Amino acid sequence: MSSGSSSLMWFRKGLRIHDNPALEYASKGSDFLYPVFVIDPHYMKPDPDAFSPGSSKAGLNRIRFLLESLSDLDSNLKKLGSRLLVLKGEPSEVLNRCLKEWDVKRLCFEYDTEPYYQALDVKVKGYASAAGIEVFSPVSHTLFNPADIIRRNGGRPPLTYQSFVKLVGDPSWASSPLSITLSSLPPIGSFGRCEISEVPTVEELGYEKTQQDEHSPFKGGESEALKKLRESIEKKEWVANFEKPKGDPSAFLTPATTVLSPYLKFGCLSSRYFYICLQDLYKNVKSHTSPPVSLAGQLLWRDFFYTVAFGTPNFDRMRGNKICKQIPWNDDDELLQAWREARTGFPWIDAIMIQLRKWGWMHHLARHSVACFLTRGDLFVHWEKGRDVFERLLIDSDWAINNGNWLWLSCSSFFYQYNRIYSPTSFGKKYDPNGDYIRHFLPVLKEMPKEYIYEPWTAPESIQKKAKCIIGRDYPKPVVAHDSASKECKRRMAEAYALNQKLTGLVSEEDLRNLRRKLEEDEKPEVKNKRQRKLIG
Repeated sequence: MSSGSSSLMWFRKGLRIHDNPALEYASKGSDFLYPVFVIDPHYMKPDPDAFSPGSSKAGLNRIRFLLESLSDLDSNLKKLGSRLLVLKGEPSEVLNRCLKEWDVKRLCFEYDTEPYYQALDVKVKGYASAAGIEVFSPVSHTLFNPADIIRRNGGRPPLTYQSFVKLVGDPSWASSPLSITLSSLPPIGSFGRCEISEVPTVEELGYEKTQQDEHSPFKGGESEALKKLRESIEKKEWVANFEKPKGDPSAFLTPATTVLSPYLKFGCLSSRYFYICLQDLYKNVKSHTSPPVSLAGQLLWRDFFYTVAFGTPNFDRMRGNKICKQIPWNDDDELLQAWREARTGFPWIDAIMIQLRKWGWMHHLARHSVACFLTRGDLFVHWEKGRDVFERLLIDSDWAINNGNWLWLSCSSFFYQYNRIYSPTSFGKKYDPNGDYIRHFLPVLKEMPKEYIYEPWTAPESIQKKAKCIIGRDYPKPVVAHDSASKECKRRMAEAYALNQKLTGLVSEEDLRNLRRKLEEDEKPEVKNKRQRKLIG
């Protein structure tokens, strides 16, 4: 048992030293400080039944990124005379045991809006308050406190970006300097009976060594995040002129964005510090882009989705989500698997899905292409199914943003122009006419002449032979004919929108079943036959 006052700093996200108000408060006036991370089996335990290596919640790329971030945090804590204490188990049980064992007087952790953490925090706060332990849980993962914004908006989250930006103005903390460095931390007290370990390796968690030919090129951790931030900020002109959604989705050797999203997701980089760096840069340049397209505008988008997600029950599903259109999506596992496993027969789509699986990351316009293709563009498969694949494979998968983007791209919420569809052939060609991106991620097509690389099924047999790639044998035929499939998707979206309007959003399961039946009866025979034949090569 430690004598003197002990604080426990519980790391979840917020895996950093800079701009970490919870850590700073935990270290103030404490004789002992216990910096803790709990390996949560819910998130980290290998799942042998999942469609790719990883746990039931996360692919191996993201787990590896998290472990790298924890190792970096550990080494940064060591420089301040401390270290990271890793424990394993159900977090609320582990934490409550440590609070008691170490006679902790103060528990500090960064506030988290995700439903999973909200439920966890209720358990931990309940135990702490019953034991007379002070709890400090500041908002520092986002620029604004979502609860404040919802309060200021009459108890509802603003549902458009413009209304959000108008409402929030400048962050109140931005007028005073952020605390970026800590000179030292209090020592760690005795561990008692709590089992402490070092940051585990992927193998120690029970994962087999993978013989993957290409890993995510992005390494986790605060040190890497700050280095990437410095490199981005040094490109003053590029930052000043940054304009989303422009940028080249096929640029993979040097991505056309900052690739800071995974560091923001895990809190290796403070969004507030990033925001301050951008504001300082904007003051020192002649002109710069503005929200929504600027880099600062991207941080505001992040806060917008966090706020809507926090204020919308069932935000992560269609049923019971009052801001989501009810649409009778296909329940077609074969099409879903073809998309997920890069077997759609559309090289642009398949190359993106391979980059996702190998790197755990792709450009936002590439994400738009494959999400549109799966849902309202071609396959008419439920956005929740696509969301699950992204949630698992992306290293920057963020609960609020991932769900928000899928709602957006499937035209289920936020964006309703369902007639605007990303072409699975001409969209990529615009950026990369030679198909270098496709050749890299789909080497089976690397000999295909550029005239045919986006639509290899149109290449004469002699060309296919010469390119050593016979369509239907070495690479699949397209799972749908894009022109007729997208027409059919538009027809279905129009009918679903009409039903939602007629029933003012109160669409029941039965209404959806009836509409699905009607849509299938009205489907043109050639589309129906095509769908039934399933041209998966």
